[in-house]
Amino acid sequence: MVSTINDFSNVFFIGIAGTGMSAIAQYLQGTGKMVSGSDRYFLPDQPNDTKQKLEAAGITCFLQNGDGITPQTELVVVSTAVEDTVPEVQKAKSLGIQIIRRSELLAIIAASKKTIAVGGTSGKSTTSAMLFQIMEKAGLQPSIISGAGLVSIIREGKIGNAKAGLGDWLIIEADESDGSIVQYHPEVGLLLNIDKDHQEIDELMSIFSTFRKNSTQLFVVNQSNVYARELSVNIENDFSLAIDSEAGYKATAFVQDGLTISFLINGVDFSLNTVGKLNMENALAATTVAHQLGVSLEICAAALKDYEGIYRRHQVLGQKNNVWVIDDYAHNPVKCARSIEACQPIADKVVAWFQPHGYGPTRFLRNDFVKEIATALRPQDEIWMSEIFYAGGTAVKDISANDLINDIKALGKQAFFIENRKDFLEAVKPHLAGNSILLLMGARDPSLETFGKELFEKL
Repeated sequence: MVSTINDFSNVFFIGIAGTGMSAIAQYLQGTGKMVSGSDRYFLPDQPNDTKQKLEAAGITCFLQNGDGITPQTELVVVSTAVEDTVPEVQKAKSLGIQIIRRSELLAIIAASKKTIAVGGTSGKSTTSAMLFQIMEKAGLQPSIISGAGLVSIIREGKIGNAKAGLGDWLIIEADESDGSIVQYHPEVGLLLNIDKDHQEIDELMSIFSTFRKNSTQLFVVNQSNVYARELSVNIENDFSLAIDSEAGYKATAFVQDGLTISFLINGVDFSLNTVGKLNMENALAATTVAHQLGVSLEICAAALKDYEGIYRRHQVLGQKNNVWVIDDYAHNPVKCARSIEACQPIADKVVAWFQPHGYGPTRFLRNDFVKEIATALRPQDEIWMSEIFYAGGTAVKDISANDLINDIKALGKQAFFIENRKDFLEAVKPHLAGNSILLLMGARDPSLETFGKELFEKL
């Protein structure tokens, strides 16, 4: 029975192309494990970028037909999307091979290192990447398992969402959406924010309360977020620390100049090639943790000055015909609103396009989407939506993105529905006159990356 990182050497991932799965697979390969996996997106005679990068890292990839699982396989890992009826799961069971979820394996990995777990309903990937950059600059040689590709690692020809460093520290994202965050017992817990997303606020507060209790040495809270702040009050452990508070670390003098931001943290100048106040908060969080681990504020500032960002998080695709195109992973109400606001200092007009994902989540967050997006839009700004992304299953399709658009229109904002995103560019072109930004938002749909690049090329 596998219970520690030393209990296995040969591991197989079913669904290895997924972001969370590929990150753990690459990390384990980097520590010397024998790693292989399969995915339904790996098809005969069809190129697959993820597959190529995994194989370049030394990971053997198979079609999802069971051939990769052998009697030598000691552990099989499945994502939440993999059902028990999948033939590979059945083969693993027939061979008596232990099967565990991705989150369970991540908890085992986290227990083997000094771990910093980054939690919150937004900003986890960005803050993890910023903290990784700082700790690398400080010579701590950290490891990271992320939910998004770091540009600095992607430029090495890798997927970018994982790296096995030689140092003691491991940075992970602690996901609240599936409740797996409660499985971790990190040395450092970092709570960025709590906003309604996959669950109601009460449920999220309960989950993050457990996260707080499980953090063994330091718990850092962003007190600028109203709900997160509640978890920094009356904490029993004397190692608790709050950021953005009178007693802790504070960011001031925020200025956004085009595609860069600058501010002070406890009197030290910081400048980053990114946009938005939310990224100032993310930088403050990363700096707070790093400083508590002994890294000077000056080194933190120097590291973040060279921060290159992460994939599809306010990623600038370029400028053409006086229009900037920015691609962003924003997918919950607060993220969408903050993404729109971050673009407003850059251009006279922001035209935002959003593809909601999942009928259930869209139904659950309908009123919040309408309120947050409508509040963020200036009179000259626009919001466009295409139909809800459907990944299959038994979802009840009793809501449309057009329902959200009509609700936003009723609040006096400029809102447009374009059912098929293939028709979006031609429809929106007349709206992009003058100095504009075209902001693309959406998550979960793996084709959004290609959609953004193709749209920019045709602009």
